[in-house]
Amino acid sequence: MKKLGGAKKMNKKSKLSIAGLLVAMGVVYGDIGTSPLYVMKAIVEGNGGLSTLDESFILGTVSLIFWTLTLLTTIKYVLIALNADNHGEGGIFSLYTLVRKQGKFLIIPAMIGGAALLADGVLTPAVTVTTAIEGLRGIPAFYEAFGMNQNIIVMITLLILLFLFGLQRFGTDFVGKAFGPIMFFWFTFLGVVGVLNFVEDLSVIRAFNPVYAFKLLLNPNNRLGVLILGNIFLATTGAEALYSDMGHVGKTNIHVSWPYVKICLLLNYLGQAAWLTRAVHMPNSYVGEHLNPFFKILPDGWLVVGVAFATIAAVIASQALLSGSFTLVSEAMKLKLLPRLNILYPGVSIGQMYIPTVNLILWFSCSLVVLTFRTSSKMEAAYGLSITVTMLMTTFLLYFYLIQTKHNKFFSLCVTLFFGIIEFIFFLSSAAKFFHGGFVAVFMALVILLVMVIWERSNAIQEREAEEVSLRDMLPQLTALHQDDSIPLFQTNVVFLVPKLEGDMIGRQFLYSILDKQPKRAKVYWFINVVVTDEPFTKEFSVDTMGTDFIVKVKLFLGFRVNQEVNVYIRQIIHDLMKDGRLAKQPQRYSITPGREVGDFKFVLIEEVLSNNTELTYWERQIIGTKLFIKRHTTTPEKWFGLEYSETRREKVPLVIGKPKKTHLIERS
Repeated sequence: MKKLGGAKKMNKKSKLSIAGLLVAMGVVYGDIGTSPLYVMKAIVEGNGGLSTLDESFILGTVSLIFWTLTLLTTIKYVLIALNADNHGEGGIFSLYTLVRKQGKFLIIPAMIGGAALLADGVLTPAVTVTTAIEGLRGIPAFYEAFGMNQNIIVMITLLILLFLFGLQRFGTDFVGKAFGPIMFFWFTFLGVVGVLNFVEDLSVIRAFNPVYAFKLLLNPNNRLGVLILGNIFLATTGAEALYSDMGHVGKTNIHVSWPYVKICLLLNYLGQAAWLTRAVHMPNSYVGEHLNPFFKILPDGWLVVGVAFATIAAVIASQALLSGSFTLVSEAMKLKLLPRLNILYPGVSIGQMYIPTVNLILWFSCSLVVLTFRTSSKMEAAYGLSITVTMLMTTFLLYFYLIQTKHNKFFSLCVTLFFGIIEFIFFLSSAAKFFHGGFVAVFMALVILLVMVIWERSNAIQEREAEEVSLRDMLPQLTALHQDDSIPLFQTNVVFLVPKLEGDMIGRQFLYSILDKQPKRAKVYWFINVVVTDEPFTKEFSVDTMGTDFIVKVKLFLGFRVNQEVNVYIRQIIHDLMKDGRLAKQPQRYSITPGREVGDFKFVLIEEVLSNNTELTYWERQIIGTKLFIKRHTTTPEKWFGLEYSETRREKVPLVIGKPKKTHLIERS
């Protein structure tokens, strides 16, 4: 096994540093950092307004928020899940690659969790940006000009979303450097305005007593009962994103920065609680208002700054979501759970990826959500449902990680059940949101999951029924063709990208292309198989020439975060083989490069067309047919494998899976 240009080193930001801490502020905490904008607002409105609240209710809500952040975010994710890192990478797909050897069925929770995370993320930009822009109504000049007209709020929100999604194609390296300091000041801002209100009623510190949390669930003023947990859960929706974005900053920087972030969040919630305990005594003062405690706690003259700051923070949170979505989709593609989509790298680092198709779908979906729901209150009613599913799937996979890392089975089961029960209760309470808009996220999750299932099942069917032949058995014919000067030279190097390469066995369609379709005489036949490893940044390869100087079998071992630029890697491999004397040099008589010793390449890309002459069950046929249809409308192999500027040739071959159908023709007499 050899290295390909040196494996990518661990992210330097994984080490504790001021820069790493700031990056963590900007990348990891965007979602959870904007939750104070809408959590208390959703709770108050969900209960019917100020007139329905009392002091016990307010203390209970903050108590539930505190213990939710403590149990789920701090203990489960920061202290437990972050240790389940795959060479520094986090997220549900990274966790799956760590434990998948324990059972093929583990692909199911990974797919469900990944689909739910992508779907629920569509609501994040819509909710946060709309909530921030609605704060403009507190500014007298804005209110006098537009009043309660929601159309202007929707229009501004759509323009900001258009700008945000349009920015992705240009890369965000420059903007990204500013995210960290801005979010650091945002959290400081949250803490300061929280303290300014908290000091006026220090008694709200009682909310840290879990007794108030239990009392709230039984409080007669709590009109939602246990279903209030659906709104409480909004305070921790960013916990899964925190785990997914670990690879950008490293767990050490998260461990050190989280206490500051959590303190600032809690101070803000305490400040909102202190304001609410005063406001409940004069509810008539706020009749007719779209009450948002976050903006109400701002001192006089701070509202313009607060709205501007909240809008910037919402944009940063949305940007972090976009980067995380691109990474999640990229990992799913490398794991063969989603079709190949074109990936661009407009920034200066590989982490700054841009997937145009995903970006377009997210922009369209976010804009549609804003146009459909219009107000942040209605969006909040739909928010958080499917993320509870992702958390449950992560908890399930964490059980197998704990077992794999030699933890006691009883301890592992207790940990899993503890968090699983909590999250299941949150799921049930959030399920009430289904008919209030939660069905949007559920529908999107099901669509994504359906594509994943089709991709995974079709791969399994093709692997099960694939017809292979022995390359060694075909060696005499390949040798004769290679030496047959009566056949024109097809190309110096002919390359086939094969989905499977175990021992000497190879897919029948590739040898059919060389020997039957049109005899292809070449100086070297290359059979390249890309293997996606469990590690994120692996760059290694193995070579087998089968004792010849004209057949090269290559297995590229690439991490699931590595770009599959096959053309670049082959150039290195052929130079290595020539240097070792395993391949003859290929001097070029005509070349703009003096002394060029590597000949030309042609990549033969096999395009499979489902044959009618095959026996499959009805559903298997539908699955394979759907996959082939989707493949025709996604990125081409040329773009995926970095072959846009290489010489390629496409050939269609019939995809015969299973036994061919028998014909029963009768000759006429």
